[in-house]
Amino acid sequence: MQNSLFGDSPAASLPTSAKPLKKSAQTVEPAHQAPTLIELAQSLPTHLRLGTSSWNYPGWDKLVWDGDYSDSVLSRYGLTAYAKHPLLRTVSIDRSFYRPLNVAQFAEYASQVGQDFRFVVKAPSLITDALVRDESGRGMRPNAHFLNAAEAVQMFVEPALEGLGHKLGALVFQISPLPGHWLAQMPRLIDQLHQLLAALPDLKPIAPDGVIAVEVRDPHWLTPQFVAALRATGATYCMGLHAKMPPIAEQLPILRALWPGPLVCRWNLNPIHGAYGYEDARDLYSPYDKLVDPDLETRAALVRVIAGTAGAGQNVYVTLSNKAEGCAPLSIIELARAIHQPP
Repeated sequence: MQNSLFGDSPAASLPTSAKPLKKSAQTVEPAHQAPTLIELAQSLPTHLRLGTSSWNYPGWDKLVWDGDYSDSVLSRYGLTAYAKHPLLRTVSIDRSFYRPLNVAQFAEYASQVGQDFRFVVKAPSLITDALVRDESGRGMRPNAHFLNAAEAVQMFVEPALEGLGHKLGALVFQISPLPGHWLAQMPRLIDQLHQLLAALPDLKPIAPDGVIAVEVRDPHWLTPQFVAALRATGATYCMGLHAKMPPIAEQLPILRALWPGPLVCRWNLNPIHGAYGYEDARDLYSPYDKLVDPDLETRAALVRVIAGTAGAGQNVYVTLSNKAEGCAPLSIIELARAIHQPP
């Protein structure tokens, strides 16, 4: 075991342009990157891939895009420009959480990036949410498809694997918060999760860097039985940095128990906003063009975990949301600087 895995500068912002949105554009040009940023990217471990949660943000003008584009244009045409940023070697496809994607949609994404790029993909909520929810997110009734192994294979793993091919990095089953009365049924639910993971096809023949990862939003999952289910099926734990979950130091025992292995981490939300603070963070940080609330403690802890994992030759996938610090690309720059020259 690598000790550095578990051992113990003000961020700059760039102004947005005042030019009108290029709403009719069908191509998106990448922003020019300084030679120092390119050198920084080249200094990072080869096994480390940093990226963001989705990419359709006009506020990233001059950071990722060279111009003001609408979010709809960026959603459709921006991925190629995104993938040309020297530090952005992965991205989380989040839209698959809301509606399953088909092989053609995954293949279209794969065609827009280079051979070294890898995708992190969220499983549909139809599989990972115990409740059927209305448009406001309120649970209405139990979800009969929750943790259904056959449907997970058919509607998620097989289409992603066929469409993305070797560019598949991590398939993340993010299990939504459980209804309170379900928390007393964890042994049964973990057994059901185990059966799902055991039914999934091996990714390695098609996607050598591919890994199945499980992210949870209730700490009640973090038990020896949960670890045993992951280990027995070759899956890993996705470290979710979110106020619903304990800080990194308290999630590390799961990674210790699964070591050696890859690291999948999703930095979702700054803890200052609390467990239900997505809307507060969105309102405060939009248009996501600067760091508003640098989370130095989380960043430092994450750097240590990344350094230990990548330093041991294991693959690392870390994706950041704008709601972590205010601007995901700037967060990645600061994270990369800390990895290159740790305090």
